[in-house]
Amino acid sequence: MKVLFVCLGNICRSPTAEGVFRHAIEQAGLADEVEIDSCGVGSWHVGKAPDARAQQAALGRGIDLSGLRARQLTERDFIEFDYVLGMDQDNLCAMHELKPANSRAHVGLFLDFAGTPGAEVADPYYGGDEGFENVLTMIEAASAGLIQHLKRER
Repeated sequence: MKVLFVCLGNICRSPTAEGVFRHAIEQAGLADEVEIDSCGVGSWHVGKAPDARAQQAALGRGIDLSGLRARQLTERDFIEFDYVLGMDQDNLCAMHELKPANSRAHVGLFLDFAGTPGAEVADPYYGGDEGFENVLTMIEAASAGLIQHLKRER
């Protein structure tokens, strides 16, 4: 199973989701069964590490994001990944515009797996540290729900 997390620039929300979900998958004993990546719909930050505030907040919960680097979403991602999960409606619209007709990937919002259909992971970039903590909490809940979903799909 391959899961891709998508946000605007791939420096805050989606790398946080990648790191948190990877940690949760390891804790669930599924690391050998699930591949995880993240990207952004835009190209502004390609090659850059996650935002320092996102890294600091994640480290506070035992998750190291420092090795991740931003990349941009491609049409090929919709062929290679089983789940392509956006953080907000704007991401979702951009994802649907790029998704090729022959893709069989599940394309949706990540927080749907937290039991909050249609809810968005707010972009913390222009806010304070609290926004990054809130993002982590939402992503942890969605990660737990996605793991349960994947276990049922197996």
